[in-house]
Amino acid sequence: MDKKAERLFQQKNLVFVATLMNDGSPQLSPVWANLEDGYILVNTAEGRIKHKNVLRDPRVAVSVVSADNPLDMTTIRGTVTELIPDYDYKHADKLTRQYMGREHYPFKRDGEKRIILKIKPERVFVLPELKMTDE
Repeated sequence: MDKKAERLFQQKNLVFVATLMNDGSPQLSPVWANLEDGYILVNTAEGRIKHKNVLRDPRVAVSVVSADNPLDMTTIRGTVTELIPDYDYKHADKLTRQYMGREHYPFKRDGEKRIILKIKPERVFVLPELKMTDE
């Protein structure tokens, strides 16, 4: 993975994941995600539309955008290679520390089962870092 992409995934940057609907149209979701061992890990709940979509077609596109500079971003095409249970919320808690600075995931719902979409990056598109100007 490119160093710029690694840096973006380590920060509090919102990540967007696109999956494919049954009719082939794209579906886009803002998510929390991190990078581990060269894989993008997206935490979601079982039964959400992105979960249903990747069960049918594991191809995804992911974009991460710097919160400080929206021109600092990268886009990745990849495939969900594994769905990992996160029923104990360990990964959700890890992302909560990264994104909110809190110890535990605050949005638990009764009966909800968290899962991790493990995405293998296949093509990484990195733009040179541009800065916003006041002009």
